[in-house]
Amino acid sequence: MLRGMKKHALVALGALLCAPVLLAQNAGPTPRMADGKPDLSGVWWTGGDLGSPGYNSSRAGSEPVPPYTDLYQPWAREHAATLGDKDDPTLQCHPTAFGTLNVRLFDVGTIGQIISTPQMMVFLQETFHGYQLIPTDGREHRLVPPSFRGDAVGHWEGDTFVVETKNFTDDTWIWAEGRVSIHTDQMRVVERYTRPDANTLLVDATVHDPGALTGPWVVPTQRLVLAPFDQLLPLICTGVETQELMDAAAELAN
Repeated sequence: MLRGMKKHALVALGALLCAPVLLAQNAGPTPRMADGKPDLSGVWWTGGDLGSPGYNSSRAGSEPVPPYTDLYQPWAREHAATLGDKDDPTLQCHPTAFGTLNVRLFDVGTIGQIISTPQMMVFLQETFHGYQLIPTDGREHRLVPPSFRGDAVGHWEGDTFVVETKNFTDDTWIWAEGRVSIHTDQMRVVERYTRPDANTLLVDATVHDPGALTGPWVVPTQRLVLAPFDQLLPLICTGVETQELMDAAAELAN
């Protein structure tokens, strides 16, 4: 599904694919907001869009991400074994609970955007009009109904921005594209964002789900680089264009 949806984005960005390499060679100091905290603003990716020469180049040599599914409790492992491509929630235009590339900022896509202010962080995804508003004023989590992407609050620990997200629904997956990865509504995600220079964003994440996992799922540091453009392209999903994919997946399962 992702490949088909991203064709127009690949064409528009084709001339910019190698630019992150040049940016990395000329990285300046970490930009700062008016309050002195690092400014995380920018469009971030792994070195290029899907299928480009630079795609995933920023993570070359990185530690492999351990399989989330290795931590399943017996009931979760048994339930996951009954699911397949046709059950993928993203075919209904639902976001992931985490992110297909192990970066929550990306959700189903390969690019994410951050808009920083001293009072609020705004995380934007290119897929499904996704976004997350993260207050940084010390407030507690809201008493609201569970949602696909959960409720997030953030705070600073020195120059590291820490985000805690919880209050998820239990009807999404951690990943997408047929990679079965269920979770429960007890899930809690803690992320740490650090910008060591102008063109680099380091992301660490830990997923806690005592309802489905035997222990925390720790994602090794993911290194992202600043993309050579300042806005995302929308990738809209209505469910209509995915019906053919859902039908095909159902046929394969029979």
